[in-house]
Amino acid sequence: MARNGTQWLARPDLESSEMVDPRIYTDEGIFKEEQEKILDKSWLVACHESELPEPYDFRTYQHPGGHNLIIVRDEDNAVHAYLNICPHRGNLLVYEPAGSFREASPSGGPRRITCLFHAWAFDTKGNCVDMPRRKEGYQERVQLSDYALREVRLEVAYGGFVWVNMDDNGPALKDTLGGSLDAIAHTLTEPLEVFHYHRSIVEGNFKMWHDTNSEFYHDYMHYHNRITGMMHPGYWEREYVAFDGGHAQVTDMDLKYDSYKGHEQRTLGWPGLGANRWALVDVFPGITFNIRSPAMRLDTAIPLGPNKVLIEFRGLGLKSDTPEERAIRIRDHNTIWGPFGRNLPEDLLGTHGQGIALNDRTEAPTVLHARHENNKVHDEVGMRHFLVEWAKRMGRNPSDPFNERKLAPKA
Repeated sequence: MARNGTQWLARPDLESSEMVDPRIYTDEGIFKEEQEKILDKSWLVACHESELPEPYDFRTYQHPGGHNLIIVRDEDNAVHAYLNICPHRGNLLVYEPAGSFREASPSGGPRRITCLFHAWAFDTKGNCVDMPRRKEGYQERVQLSDYALREVRLEVAYGGFVWVNMDDNGPALKDTLGGSLDAIAHTLTEPLEVFHYHRSIVEGNFKMWHDTNSEFYHDYMHYHNRITGMMHPGYWEREYVAFDGGHAQVTDMDLKYDSYKGHEQRTLGWPGLGANRWALVDVFPGITFNIRSPAMRLDTAIPLGPNKVLIEFRGLGLKSDTPEERAIRIRDHNTIWGPFGRNLPEDLLGTHGQGIALNDRTEAPTVLHARHENNKVHDEVGMRHFLVEWAKRMGRNPSDPFNERKLAPKA
């Protein structure tokens, strides 16, 4: 029998950890707090080093905490991250999404980051190298050495990804990962190269996208996954492995691609994984390493607001690929995970639907994270584990974020 309004709003008879108040996805104040307490203090992937192949190459990065960054390779091949702000008048330094400082720009000379507003110039190591008519206007009161760019902490690691952290004093990258990427270290042993990039903007919260990536109960959505995975041995034995810091791994399995009409069985593998193997690690708060031999996909979530998220998708192969091997990886990646692939649009639709439905919490008073299957593939432990870390950093109970029920957070 359908429920009336009172019944619909009644709190389920479940543990606090098994349900979520939708306001953690939609509340503007909670989102601003997440930017300060989580996103500005986490290591996040800005790009991959292969996207900066030569000295003076750059990319801009829209940091989830609300910051504009420049990622640049200097003349000595070191990679740096700087705030994309001129220290003179606070103007944006770089407008293009990617390019090279090797040649002269309309506002300045070669091998310089030059502000188009007043032509202040900086080298790729962040030093201020020119202020037009400095002595005439500033005399000796302003020195070049006092106006370098603001450098952001950066590490190139775990397969050549470029990680950034806005917190100057936080722990090193390795210390925050809790061993989660060690679990797939054998798959990140060879130099990688990005061959595919696209982005999607979804009317939903960034945690919704994490939820979609961290549970496989929604494989019922994917005909492709049901035919190549769910119906075959090994699928139901996949397990969630939780790591300190909110990260989680789903153990790998063999996929049966030839079960899907039009697919042939794969023969090209991935380092540390044979052909047809599938491995996944979610890194808190919004990065997913997803390897489905013979290709790798990396998702990075960039929230634009409480109910809007930009998701970057990168497809990667090996730098050592032959043209024939690269063509296979590209084909297999794009037929499953490209913007018109068999899986990705369906995942995006799931998050989009949540974003629409949960925007009014009176119409969806709770969200369930209540499946327990001994940490096997359809258990929702990945979402619960994520929210334990979220609660720790935010000081809020996900099921009672405004302390209206006086419930203590529960792991």
